[in-house]
Parts: sequence; structure tokens; C-alpha cells
Amino acid sequence: MLKIEFLKQLLIISITLSTITCTMVQKTKFLFKSSKYITLYSLVINILVGIIFSYTFTNIRLPNCLWIGFFSFLGADSIYKSLEGTISSYSELTDKKTIEIKKENIINKEDK
Repeated sequence: MLKIEFLKQLLIISITLSTITCTMVQKTKFLFKSSKYITLYSLVINILVGIIFSYTFTNIRLPNCLWIGFFSFLGADSIYKSLEGTISSYSELTDKKTIEIKKENIINKEDK
């Protein structure tokens, strides 16, 4: 079972973290003479700061802290916006008693 609410909580934490880590990477990228290492540097910073940030401000443990860092690296804001309102939980899907069909999708026998 997919834990949608927990995933949303992780993404919200990741949004905050990505703001912090993006600023850190921008301020420290001058340390690299070549730009090809900046992506790897950003991933490492997101994972490390994600672990420290999550342990300090939440009660989330290591595997989920790694996800927070990874989501932050990918762009948590974009992920959250794409998931918001589009995913229904399994219980919501099974509890529905009716099926909604748009009027333009109804085919009448008389039209043939």
C-alpha cells in the first residue's frame, strides 16, 4: 500500500531542504574549476544535509532521510506539484460506489 500522506510529508520537507541546499551549492560552486563535478557535488550536499536536517527537525530515520535528500536533489517542488491532487489512495478508489462518466463520452445507440 502506498502511503500518500507520508510521501507528501517527505516532499514538503524536501522543498524546504532544497531551498537551503540550492543556496549552499550556489555559494560554494566557485570551489570547482570544472562544472562537470557540480552535479555530483549537489547530490552529495543534498544527501548529507538531508540526513542532518531530518534528524534535527523531525523524527524521520535514515532510509527516509536519504529519500528526502534525493527528492531535494531532483526538485521536490516539481514532484509535489505533479502529485498534488492526482493520486488517490487505494481506500478512496475502493470506497467509491459510483462511476463518473463525462457526457461527451456517452455513446447513444440512436446515433449509429
